[in-house]
Amino acid sequence: MNYFKIALLEGDGIGPEIMREAVKVLRLVEERNDVIFELTDAPFGAGAYFTCGHPFPEETQAICDEADAILKGPIGLSHEESQKIPVDMQPERAALLPMRRRYNTFANFRPVSLPRGLAHFSPLKPEIIGDGIDLIIVRELVGGLYFGEKEVGVNEQGLRYVKESLEYDEEQIRRILHEAFKLAMRRKKVLHNIHKSNVLKSSVLWNEVLEEVAADYSDVEVRHILVDAAATLLCLDPGQFDVMVMENMFGDILSDQGGGILGSLGLMPSACKGPEKSYYEPSHGSAPDIAGQSIANPYSMIGSVAMMLEDSFAMTMESKNVWSAMQSVFADGYSTPDLSKPGGSVTMIKTAEFGDRVIESLRSMPTG
Repeated sequence: MNYFKIALLEGDGIGPEIMREAVKVLRLVEERNDVIFELTDAPFGAGAYFTCGHPFPEETQAICDEADAILKGPIGLSHEESQKIPVDMQPERAALLPMRRRYNTFANFRPVSLPRGLAHFSPLKPEIIGDGIDLIIVRELVGGLYFGEKEVGVNEQGLRYVKESLEYDEEQIRRILHEAFKLAMRRKKVLHNIHKSNVLKSSVLWNEVLEEVAADYSDVEVRHILVDAAATLLCLDPGQFDVMVMENMFGDILSDQGGGILGSLGLMPSACKGPEKSYYEPSHGSAPDIAGQSIANPYSMIGSVAMMLEDSFAMTMESKNVWSAMQSVFADGYSTPDLSKPGGSVTMIKTAEFGDRVIESLRSMPTG
């Protein structure tokens, strides 16, 4: 019997609703396999600030420290509500970035996947989607502009200014590139290196290190592409990409664009891996405008469970089963109102019913 501790950080907005569906899946996985999950809830995000005085309270840190993996919901509030929180205590700055730093989760994996049968979700033309979209964005997550030194002040001319530094050293670059090359080796052996070396010195160093790392992976074809060109080609010809690797800010922007070509960030789970601990989360925000209406799709939250099963617990077959179960709900003609408009052949269901249908499908699958 395997035993794993999982910290559940439901977050804000729609977080509690979609986390409940993820927990349903974890409990069924327990029933179907020789495994026990100890699930511990912990406050995290804007709600934690209002109830505990900090978006990443010490009690949550302790629970995460003890966990084998962390399952995190989306965080943040509306613009108006966010203004009630001091800038340096807002959850992205005072909870999310510190958690990444605490567990050194330097490697972010965001699958951009849309089988042909779900192509109707995408705003792209059918001839562009072809047989479907299946790529993974590998993003460096604890360096670059987001983690560099920051300075705000008034200069000698009396003008307000801000200064933020983009910093990388070669070891930070090297380790994320190794992760990307290893993933490319397991897939199609093609790696797109996304950079901006015609302008940024950080990209020049990035590319120099990549050439050194590439020598260890001679079977992988490396294709270099500027980040602005990559953004264009994600819309015009996404099928050319398989594994894409990039620095922190490029990855933040292009992975959101990846959600756009799928039709919604609601279809994008993610894994954030460190040397000793990983956390898993939907790529989308907390959607406070629809919170409490039971219309949010839990696909990204349940998909994050699927990634956790494979990457943290080596339950590869059950992970594939969860993916198949989720996609079967869409294939059977069901969706939630946040992803689809009423009409046509789509039957609208609520958040919990989507989760129930995933459970029903998963229950019928062999465990291998």
